[in-house]
Amino acid sequence: MSDKSLYQIALTQIKGVGVMHARNLMEVVGDEEDIFREEVRKLKSIPRISRRLIQEIRDPEVLRRAEKELEFVVKNNLRILFYTNPDYPQRLTQCIDAPILLYAKGQVNFNRQKVISIVGTRTETRYGQEFCREFVRDLAERIPEVQIVSGLAYGIDIHAHRASLQNGLSTVAILAHGLDRIYPAMHRQTAIDMLETGALLTEFPSGTNPDRHNFVKRNRIVAGMSDAVVVVESGEKGGSLTTADLGNSYFREVFAVPGRIHDKMSSGCNRLISSNNALLLQSVDDLMTHMGWEEEKKNNFPKQRDLFVELSENEEEVYQVLLKGGAMQVNALAIELNMPVTALFMTLLELEIKNVVTSLPGGVYKLA
Repeated sequence: MSDKSLYQIALTQIKGVGVMHARNLMEVVGDEEDIFREEVRKLKSIPRISRRLIQEIRDPEVLRRAEKELEFVVKNNLRILFYTNPDYPQRLTQCIDAPILLYAKGQVNFNRQKVISIVGTRTETRYGQEFCREFVRDLAERIPEVQIVSGLAYGIDIHAHRASLQNGLSTVAILAHGLDRIYPAMHRQTAIDMLETGALLTEFPSGTNPDRHNFVKRNRIVAGMSDAVVVVESGEKGGSLTTADLGNSYFREVFAVPGRIHDKMSSGCNRLISSNNALLLQSVDDLMTHMGWEEEKKNNFPKQRDLFVELSENEEEVYQVLLKGGAMQVNALAIELNMPVTALFMTLLELEIKNVVTSLPGGVYKLA
């Protein structure tokens, strides 16, 4: 655990300081501890930091609350993942509203090469249950290194976690409360079983109740830390549709499982597909084709680029990564290069124009 952990927690305990304010403070001051030791005069010079906010930063109660939370973390052998920590889910760093700090129970790696979020209604049908079970089983056979993310809720979430455990896959539950409890309580044993090859992850400190608005907040983590979001079943409204919208906003691939037109629990998925907000998913083959993951196996002999093509520094970096790693999904490529997705898209466009790279379905790129 970092010697800065107390101040990292304290940064999240300041009333009125959200993700953007916290990142702004870190960029200007440069160190989480210095934020609490900085002269008031310098804090006043930081854009969008009000006098009232400075008073909150200086409130001694902030560090007292942080000390109490740090005691809980140490006592329960939790991990603190600040957004600058290399163990922090790097896909999340590409999301503008990602939490600056996460609490984790379990030692799993959150930065595997392939991560999929599986979400859906809490009132699933047998059709949804069977699809989820078969889909995860096939994933384990075809992509055994994949990590499955969901929310430990009733319905599709818990089926995704349990199917992952049954098939030996790593699975991560994103919680809408602190790690001092499990909600719903009847999923406690599943949560415990997950710790061997997976983890429990939350942005909320101990003592936080599973309030409704927290579930909405946790959905951005479910969407943001994955390469693709799979919606198995959903009615016309529901949290899984919010997760799908977030996935699209983060440039993730979103898939939906179709159902009969009169089935209430398929209406949300059907609408996602018909409105082009999700790709139709009937099997693991669909996922692998759209994500370009099969292409990685075939791409053993990358072509040498035309010697007369001039590349910028960024373009050369992208070329070298694709030369070594073969076809890559854009989010994985952004993580590898430590480059914002928006800037990477512009670089990839230039490389396509120069006929150096070519795009595949699912936001995957390879050398032309």
